[in-house]
Amino acid sequence: MNNNLKDLLDKKGPIRNIGVIGMGYVGIPAAALFADSDAFDLVWGFQRDSPSSGYKIDMLNSGESPLKGEEPGLEDLINKVVKADKFRCTSDFSKISEVDAVTLAIQTPFANAADLEPDFSALIEGVKQVGRYLSEGTLVVLESTITPGTTEGLARQVLEAESGLTAGKDFALAHAPERVMVGRLLRNIREHDRIVGGIDDVSTQRAVELYTPVMTTGKVIPMTATAAEVTKTAENTFRDLQIAAVNQLALYCEAMCINVYDVRTGVDSLKGEGITRAMLYPGAGVGGHCLTKDTYHLERGVKISEGTLDYPQGLDSIFVLARKVNDFMPVHMYNLTVDALKRIGKTPAGSKVAILGWAFISNSDDARNPPSESYRDLLVDAGCRVNVHDPHVLDYPGVDISHELSDVVKGADVIAILTGHDEYFSLDAGVLKELMGQERPVVVDGRNVVDADGFVGAGFVYKGIGRGDRNGHLINDHS
Repeated sequence: MNNNLKDLLDKKGPIRNIGVIGMGYVGIPAAALFADSDAFDLVWGFQRDSPSSGYKIDMLNSGESPLKGEEPGLEDLINKVVKADKFRCTSDFSKISEVDAVTLAIQTPFANAADLEPDFSALIEGVKQVGRYLSEGTLVVLESTITPGTTEGLARQVLEAESGLTAGKDFALAHAPERVMVGRLLRNIREHDRIVGGIDDVSTQRAVELYTPVMTTGKVIPMTATAAEVTKTAENTFRDLQIAAVNQLALYCEAMCINVYDVRTGVDSLKGEGITRAMLYPGAGVGGHCLTKDTYHLERGVKISEGTLDYPQGLDSIFVLARKVNDFMPVHMYNLTVDALKRIGKTPAGSKVAILGWAFISNSDDARNPPSESYRDLLVDAGCRVNVHDPHVLDYPGVDISHELSDVVKGADVIAILTGHDEYFSLDAGVLKELMGQERPVVVDGRNVVDADGFVGAGFVYKGIGRGDRNGHLINDHS
């Protein structure tokens, strides 16, 4: 235990003022919950005043959430803490010098997944900002998902170089990865257990002090910084693996002309002591910021570690293979679309496709790395005319997104469902067919949203992921 740091923290007293860097899906709800706690006096939300995201500052300071889609309780909580003068958003990073603890929730994409090279430029800039204004006794916590070893390595080096202080002696440093899902941000932070790992015991305990007041049913689980980094990357990697397993099963079921959802129900029915199946659902692809790259952070962590990996020689990582399966699903959606068009005597060139759903997850505006983009690119390259509908996504670079469903499907040859928004579960086959104006319209269901038999009965040519029982239906089959 470092007595110098412990003495500094004892002299400083409890954490009262907090800074949160990164006003996005992680930082905003975290800042609001910190501010709502009686344990803390003031929370600063730090946001760059950039052309793309500077608008968030005024919105947040007026009590409005810049996150659209369904986020129960978030805007009300933001409004509450703003009115109580416990939360303020600013682009003035010098305010970091006034806080007792600062967290960073900044995206960490991969520049080149094949070479396991992450793009840490945004994270490094954020860490530099902290280092420039860091004062003695401050706790710094990385919440971003990062390559194992980053907290003890890169982050520590940058902080020490910018501040002239020493981690573990003059300031505390820890990793506490976020574990949230859009659509349930506040609930996840309160109820999920929180992994906290410091570079030493004093840093770990200071981080435990930070997160404990905002948790309800969840508890804090302390460990080392590197163990915390591996925990986060591994849990997302395992989820990606589970999705890939059911996606591959769906492809098998299509080949064998059976319904993957029947098989899933059967497998999932086996319950009992010691039995775990974790059957997820197949779909048109995996999107978002986390699952699409966290496998590569875990793989890179092994690559740069000082230990020796004992693994079958020449065998691909099952985690990377799972990533490739999930990346293939938008391609499979395209293949299903081409097959359906062929059944009605058409080709992609000149055909009109209406994509329903741009966000990567249902009932949200989160459109980071959506599988719909890969699917659209394939259609456009093949000469299709493509229109996109999403009730929650306001805009997306280079893509026109309409909020009027009738405008998007009018005159379309194909309706392709990429996201399971609630609105799509009530789609009426008769109404859609009339709007499309096609004798034999096509529906390609990537999320098991529509009633296959109902749409076939209404005259549609149907294709669905995992629906081998219906994908080859007779064109004149209205049963």
